[in-house]
Parts: sequence; structure tokens; C-alpha cells
Amino acid sequence: MPLTKEQEELYKKTMDEAKAQFENIDAEMEQEIQKTREILANLQASKKHFQQIYQATANLLGVEVELNNDDQGASLGNESDEDKAEKKQA
Repeated sequence: MPLTKEQEELYKKTMDEAKAQFENIDAEMEQEIQKTREILANLQASKKHFQQIYQATANLLGVEVELNNDDQGASLGNESDEDKAEKKQA
């Protein structure tokens, strides 16, 4: 059963709209990923600053503290190769 001209136009219009939405999703996803990266960078910087405050305060009080290995890094597993090499040499 062939499509009528009206049905064909409706399906073509629907297909064009779906294609446009599909293509826009990639751009929207990239924007959301960028926002998330910025949020993570801000959180990592805050974590580093609070770690420094914590450590400095402990030093002033003469209290020895051990931070977990996860807490000692300024980033979440995003160490550069140079940072890793420096740790190995130390």
C-alpha cells in the first residue's frame, strides 16, 4: 500500500525534524561536558586549598596527620607524567 502525498510529506517533515534534533544533541552534550569539567576543576582546586590549610594548621599545632593517598593528590587521578616521575625519584 503506497503512501499518499500527505503521508509522504508528513514523514519527510518528521524525518527532517528528527535529524535536526539528533545533530543538535552532540553540541548540547559537549556543552554539558565542558560545564562538568569546569565544576570538577573548581572542586579539585578547593580540595587542594583545604588540604593545604589542614596540613598547615596541623603543623602549627604540632599534630602529625596522615592523609590518604587519594587526599594527597591535587587532582583526581589526573597527575601529569612529570608529577609521577618526580614521585618515583623521591
